[in-house]
Amino acid sequence: MAKGDKFYFENLAASTALSKDAANYLVKCLENYRPENIDEMLKEMHAIEHTADTKKHEMNEALAKAFVTPIDREDLDMLSHNLDQVTDNIEEILQKFYIYNIQVPGEAAISFAKKLVQSCEMLCELMDEFENFKRSKKIHELIIKLNDVEEECDKLYLSSMRDLTKQADDVLAVVSMRKVFDCFESCADACEHVSESVGTVIMKNT
Repeated sequence: MAKGDKFYFENLAASTALSKDAANYLVKCLENYRPENIDEMLKEMHAIEHTADTKKHEMNEALAKAFVTPIDREDLDMLSHNLDQVTDNIEEILQKFYIYNIQVPGEAAISFAKKLVQSCEMLCELMDEFENFKRSKKIHELIIKLNDVEEECDKLYLSSMRDLTKQADDVLAVVSMRKVFDCFESCADACEHVSESVGTVIMKNT
């Protein structure tokens, strides 16, 4: 592989690592949650998200200047965008805690955040394999595993939303947490979308 081509795969891998950093930080925030510290939490999370945006801009600049790319530039742009969306969605989860002034995250939210960490760890493995996708023996297995985790997230989303109906005495708290779980679900979907995009790119290039 040409030296210049490695940039694209390294950029995607770095973007995925930032998604994992954001997911791990989200778990840390929720496990040690104090509403009075939410401003500082948002500041640190945004720093991760901003770095992820920088990686996306670097990809855009490289694609704009490149004459030849290792795979279609549209596919590289798509993957870069989809990975950035994962980090954006993780930040949005924490923003919802701020917007709705949530006082206690609850065990279901912490469990969901840990599922996102699991998904992002698998995305890191997937991107580490992506550079050699034509010879990789595990990339398809990782795509399937990511789909399995997303299905687990779907089940957790349904059970969490159902449990909220049992707390109907505090309508505002129920509505607020519904918005949070919607964000969790969107983030799980975004992780799966990355893996599906990788699968599509592989089919086009093999």
